[in-house]
Amino acid sequence: MELDIRHTSTVIYARLPDGSKAYIKYKVSNGVMEIISTYTPPKYRGRGIAKKLMEYAICLAMKKGLLIKPVCSYSIYYFIKHPEKRGILAPGIKEMDLKKMYEERLKEERGKVS
Repeated sequence: MELDIRHTSTVIYARLPDGSKAYIKYKVSNGVMEIISTYTPPKYRGRGIAKKLMEYAICLAMKKGLLIKPVCSYSIYYFIKHPEKRGILAPGIKEMDLKKMYEERLKEERGKVS
């Protein structure tokens, strides 16, 4: 699926064929891009859309000279699956056990769903 990915100062998004959007919410502070949340509509999951959005986020961070702090479970998972990209992680995050961080974040996120 070809995606037209765009961004604002707080969201990276792609409009999908049915008009819905997949997106990453982020914020930038002190030279660090925090990836706060990632969302892909259920019927589009499993097609690599979130991965493409993360790759766009990494390119955007690199262009702006930013480091990345993954906060949401998907962004942490991305760096588990792509250890070669960990060089862009903020200090302190690089040294963390990402698998443990992922499991803890996933529990937190699932706890929010009623």
